Amino acid sequence: MDVSPANPQYQPSPRNASLLLVEDHKNLAQAVGAYLESSGFTMDYAYDGLCALHLAATQRYDAIILDITLPGGIDGLEICRRLRKDARLSTPILMLTARDQLQDKLEGFQRGADDYLVKPFEMPELEARINALIRRERGELDESVYQIHDLTFNTSTMQVMRQGRIIQLSPTCLRILRILMRESPNLVTREQLEQELWGELIPDSDTLRSHLYKLRKKIDKPFDVPLLETQSGIGYRLIAPN
Repeated sequence: MDVSPANPQYQPSPRNASLLLVEDHKNLAQAVGAYLESSGFTMDYAYDGLCALHLAATQRYDAIILDITLPGGIDGLEICRRLRKDARLSTPILMLTARDQLQDKLEGFQRGADDYLVKPFEMPELEARINALIRRERGELDESVYQIHDLTFNTSTMQVMRQGRIIQLSPTCLRILRILMRESPNLVTREQLEQELWGELIPDSDTLRSHLYKLRKKIDKPFDVPLLETQSGIGYRLIAPN
């Protein structure tokens, strides 16, 4: 199972998105949770059906990742049915399961699932499917092309270019660039960046500085005109030259 977030088709997670992961295998749950948290999601966990029903009914989530086979007499199919029929919950539900027969998938969809992913799976595919479900639920379109001076960022292909040269960035640098280009020419404070990147699990103070150093090295250093501006002690912005 691939747990590396570094892939060329990486899609940044939707802003301020929270997930409920219902999975009884704790090692798998920890691996999935760690990967998704590193992509900016806020995670809650349930290891059995009763806990899942309680959390889903009392907390607000942007999507639910739901294993079918669970202990405690309530499986994922029944959870899905109850959330749709009894709780009238419209939260997107992605089912995770080792059952790969067509009939199993059809039953999941009949109970109200929005998507279906068979184990074993690749982490980037899981993230991409979750992103798509959340954006569809929110009515968001992510096909914009941001441009500042000669720097462009196509968010549908995740391709960054400057002066006709393709620039390869890490997933975190891509997310930082997207935030700064989206907000340009406004200043984005350090606190705003950290909150959008990592939520409540903010790493040490040097982490953001390190990513910004790498970003500047890629988008500014090889070129004559710098675009990334730092206002010491306040924040950062991307701005075209006068």
